Amino acid sequence: MTFADSSDVPTDIRSALRANCADCFALCCTAFGFQRSADFPIDKPAGTPCSNLTDDFSCSIHDSLRPRGFRGCTVFDCFGAGQYVSQTLFGGKSWKERPDTSADMFGTFAVVRQLHEMLWYLVEAAERATLSELSEPVNQLRDEILRTLDGDASEILACDVESIRAEVRRTLIEVSDEARGGYAAAEASASGLNPSADLVGRDLRSVRLCGADLRGAYLIAADLRHGDLAGVDLLGADLRDARLDGADLSQALFLTQLQVDAAQGDDATVLPPALTRPRHWLG
Repeated sequence: MTFADSSDVPTDIRSALRANCADCFALCCTAFGFQRSADFPIDKPAGTPCSNLTDDFSCSIHDSLRPRGFRGCTVFDCFGAGQYVSQTLFGGKSWKERPDTSADMFGTFAVVRQLHEMLWYLVEAAERATLSELSEPVNQLRDEILRTLDGDASEILACDVESIRAEVRRTLIEVSDEARGGYAAAEASASGLNPSADLVGRDLRSVRLCGADLRGAYLIAADLRHGDLAGVDLLGADLRDARLDGADLSQALFLTQLQVDAAQGDDATVLPPALTRPRHWLG
């Protein structure tokens, strides 16, 4: 997909914000670096190919990433930036074919990924603010990002992504406040369920969660089994190994596939329609 005519882009552009690895030059496996940790068994400098990358830009251990210690790869989401940079911005010419473009390609990928992630959130914000006065600023931000993406690689690299992110953050907080306004979230707040809260390993099964603002909260290994997360703002929350068995996240705010992939759940976990059940939940 291209974003050539942002004026005609429908509110739901999620199809372009989903990764299509077949049309990408393995940018996530080359552009970014990682250090040996619980998520990666080796060190890899940024701008270098992963040792598991094959000549056709596929992963030689794709089906066994988790048992081999590459869990970080399984929870990464480029929000469709990989194929957009590879095919649209660089015309289908890989960094192998054109080594002189590799630095610009990798740098552009990092920026486009951020812009695509913000678009993902703004799509949901637009759906929630349809009948609200917030609809106009949400759509204006969406269109600003789409216009930025319509530029070439040099223009995208030159954009003030931090300024755009700050505007998006303010707008998403306003949408969240309005969406959560109908919930009585006093109990959640009294239980320490606040933005950026440290809830690592916390058993939250007996806490009323509806309407809680958990933006940026640390929910690593937290127990949310069978919880109702309607109206819970999960923007940027760390859900690594969070227990979501039987939980209902269908009406949670700003949940991404990346967060779901990092968590633990089962067949009874209810997800928003835009997200899919991870393979490791089915095993």
